[in-house]
Amino acid sequence: MAIVRVVGVVGAGQMGAGIAQLAAAAQMAVVMADSDGAALTRGLQSISSSLARFVKKGVISEDEANATLARVSTTTSLADMSSADVVIEAVSERENVKKGIFSELDRLLKPSAILASNTSSISITRLAASTQRPQQVIGMHFMNPPPLMKLVEIVRGLATADEVFEQTKELAERFGKTVVSSRDFPGFVVNRILMPMINEAFYALLEGVSSAEEIDTAMKLGTNQPMGPLALADFIGLDTCLSIMGVLHAGLGDAKYRPCPLLAQYVDAGWLGRKSGRGVYHYLSKM
Repeated sequence: MAIVRVVGVVGAGQMGAGIAQLAAAAQMAVVMADSDGAALTRGLQSISSSLARFVKKGVISEDEANATLARVSTTTSLADMSSADVVIEAVSERENVKKGIFSELDRLLKPSAILASNTSSISITRLAASTQRPQQVIGMHFMNPPPLMKLVEIVRGLATADEVFEQTKELAERFGKTVVSSRDFPGFVVNRILMPMINEAFYALLEGVSSAEEIDTAMKLGTNQPMGPLALADFIGLDTCLSIMGVLHAGLGDAKYRPCPLLAQYVDAGWLGRKSGRGVYHYLSKM
């Protein structure tokens, strides 16, 4: 089995930067790409801040943090990923965008390279069909934030080779993650269960069952969850939640997955959660 030495990450947002940090901390060279140069700057700042918190907590030394950051290079061109053994795509949950990236990477990368997607719900089989190497396309779904959350879902497309699955599983374990595998069904494991709960919380809010604060308190204290479903939705991003519910509804065809109209209305209003300063709750520091 080939050893992964160079990892490419497409997307320098919260997920992409977190994944880049994991790879660099595991002693791999990392190329982080984004079409937006400012996003790359923010991504590096995010990695630096995250590493500084680990130093402050005594998890790593300052020298280790500096060495980790030094392993991350940035680019606005996917062509600079030509030496990567694995490329992990971590852009927004828009299938057409992901397919375009996969198609371009397929032309640019060496024949042995694996293409992985951090998608939280989109079909790996459909993404793989946009390439000439469907056997080397796989889902590698990290939880948010990647440096802290212990789980990675690995999703096999219809054509994913056994060797590619094993190599991807080994890579996730080098990142210090616990792996669960999923078949290529909408939402995979985590979001197949989590997003309907969040959606139902929005229905409870819409129908006046209780206030947002009380819904979250009920779920936190009643089911021992660290964060209520509405606060969690704000953290994830309401647009992401709506997108995943749309995938579940379209892919599974069951009315129980119909996105709550209130969730859709909040997204229409630009109330996306923490990242926009307003979602179910207000975040004044972001406004």
